[in-house]
Amino acid sequence: MARIFFILLLTGLFLVFAGTQTASAANPKVLMKTSKGDITIELNEDKAPVTVRNFLSYVDEKFYDGTIFHRVIKGFMIQGGGLTADFKEKPSKPPIQNEAANGLKNERGTIAMARTPEINSATCQFFINHVDNAFLNHRDNTAQGFGYAVFGRVTSGMEVVDTIANVRTGTIKGYADAPQETITIISVQRIKN
Repeated sequence: MARIFFILLLTGLFLVFAGTQTASAANPKVLMKTSKGDITIELNEDKAPVTVRNFLSYVDEKFYDGTIFHRVIKGFMIQGGGLTADFKEKPSKPPIQNEAANGLKNERGTIAMARTPEINSATCQFFINHVDNAFLNHRDNTAQGFGYAVFGRVTSGMEVVDTIANVRTGTIKGYADAPQETITIISVQRIKN
């Protein structure tokens, strides 16, 4: 009887573990090719369905191909996805609902939506957190406390993020903290699971 219980317990643990792995494996992944190297990102569709759907619509339309990382602050984040190499803003789709209250935190290696001070103003631009940025997390429903919606995490290529974060920056065409060398997002495409 004890042996049967032990086998059932092991089987149950295996099924729980397998179920966890399957859920994770089902998350969409993208490969972001940059002029500094490749970054693989796993998107959290379960926690940020609106944001992931929006981001993937831009990916599928090849919107990000040829855009740049235009704002880089070492020890904070790298931001891109909305400007061309000559610092012209690409036309975006309408803003989306801010999902910052989804429980995901702005930790090192997470990707989140950039926005204006308006809570629901994110469109196409995103940033990758270079360090843990707890002050960007959802605290309350006020304009100051709502936070920035995390929707995925870098699974490989953090060394590329670090390289980008360490480039020299200045002001270019009115944009502060702009890399002095062009850092291109060559392409972003889905990876088959």
